[in-house]
Amino acid sequence: MMRVGMPLNWGPRVRIFGPGSGRLIAGCLAASAAIASSVLPAQQSRPWEQIPIPPLHAFHPQQPKRIELKNGIVIFLQEDHELPFIYGSVLVPGGSRDEDPAKAGLVGLYSQAWRTSGTASMDGDAMDDLLESKAAHIETDGDDDSTAISWDSLTSDADQVFSLAMDLFFHPSFSAAKLELAKQQEAAGIVRRNDDEDEIAGRESAKLVYGAGSPYARQPELATIAAVTVSDLQAWHDRALKGKLIVGIYGDFDPVATEARVRAAFEDLPPVTPAPPRHDEFPGPRPGVYFIDKEDVNQSNVQIVGIGVDRRNPDVAAIAIINEILGGGFGSRLFVKIRTERGLAYDVDGGFGLTYDHPGTFQVEALTASEKTVDAAKLALAEIAALNTRPFTPAELKRAKDDILNSFIFEYDTKDKILDESERLEFYGYPAGYLEAYHAALEKVTLADLAAAAGKYVHPGKLAVLVVGNGPQIKPGLDNLGMGAPQPIDITIPQPSAPPAGGGAAEN
Repeated sequence: MMRVGMPLNWGPRVRIFGPGSGRLIAGCLAASAAIASSVLPAQQSRPWEQIPIPPLHAFHPQQPKRIELKNGIVIFLQEDHELPFIYGSVLVPGGSRDEDPAKAGLVGLYSQAWRTSGTASMDGDAMDDLLESKAAHIETDGDDDSTAISWDSLTSDADQVFSLAMDLFFHPSFSAAKLELAKQQEAAGIVRRNDDEDEIAGRESAKLVYGAGSPYARQPELATIAAVTVSDLQAWHDRALKGKLIVGIYGDFDPVATEARVRAAFEDLPPVTPAPPRHDEFPGPRPGVYFIDKEDVNQSNVQIVGIGVDRRNPDVAAIAIINEILGGGFGSRLFVKIRTERGLAYDVDGGFGLTYDHPGTFQVEALTASEKTVDAAKLALAEIAALNTRPFTPAELKRAKDDILNSFIFEYDTKDKILDESERLEFYGYPAGYLEAYHAALEKVTLADLAAAAGKYVHPGKLAVLVVGNGPQIKPGLDNLGMGAPQPIDITIPQPSAPPAGGGAAEN
């Protein structure tokens, strides 16, 4: 490394000329050897490793104030007066997994048109102009299990922006023109969904794990978004308002006045209607090799997938540490073996996805050059199998624990992050002390716990391998994985029998 301000020849300067120059050189070499011998032990001792590292502080995040109204709606208030801003949100149960399959994409269209349509008293465009003048925002969003409205503003504008957000929440006026625009945007995304190999791999691997018809792998099509009407959006909104709403307010507010204002907005709603129990099935993938040919790339995305677990699993702490050992960062088994030692992948990681209310996926991903596809996949499969055969080491356990426990410092270092997590745990029905209990469980995990969890949840014989890549360039072929002939997956985008709304965008 070049030192700033130091000449390139910053070591001892030797002039070689005249009688005795040989003795001078010999003397310099001897001196250099003496210097090296005195410096080397210090370098070998790595003094930075001797720096004492104090133990982490006890994990006791400052919880927000929780208020449960008589109708079952829950409010969280988290004060923070550091900056003159206020943020708020309402989380609503019900998302894309609850859609009618014949209208897949409804929630995505709803979340767009809800905000852009505005209300009877102020359309979306006028709302945009007003909010922009105040450096404020109101946004709507949709997910697989929920929808949400959120807002933020300066403290001085908080009352007005809250009123606007509540008007949009309680009195949306869905516009046919805004729905049409949302359909055009969604159609444009559908016809381009096969452009990116990583997007293809993520989407199709989920189908392998959950099933193509599963609510957790369902995708919108041109025909299904064309079937969505304005009345569908209104019906969805009416349905959503009957669920257990979770309201969160964070920032520079007066707690008494804000609680009264939020109570007034929500406490007169009827009692929440409990969500019916779900009866989803999670069969896991059919073992084998699956292939999607994408000849416009020179690399492969390799996905090795299986069924996973959720966060209610009693072994979740041990599983999280196995994740870190297997695929968590530069020191993980996958990274060291596949990238560092063999140079077979640009990136590699993986583990169990720890979802909140349904089994996640077990997924290992490797991005590799076409000609290295089979070697990378074989080595990744071997490292997964080795979780049951190669003993975990104390060093691996310590590194993984340190990495995860240290991450709490950054994941829950601010009040707004703690509020977000409190809302999430409330939404999924977890106890208020879940984070602290999870943190404590991580600290207690032993090598025996890791071995037991790996034997219980890691099943190499139940995995599927999906490769998205350039078929002609993958040599040797995927049949060399020893898992049978590769099964092609058709990702052709179905065309509707009649042009969809916004069909011009869909045809481009």
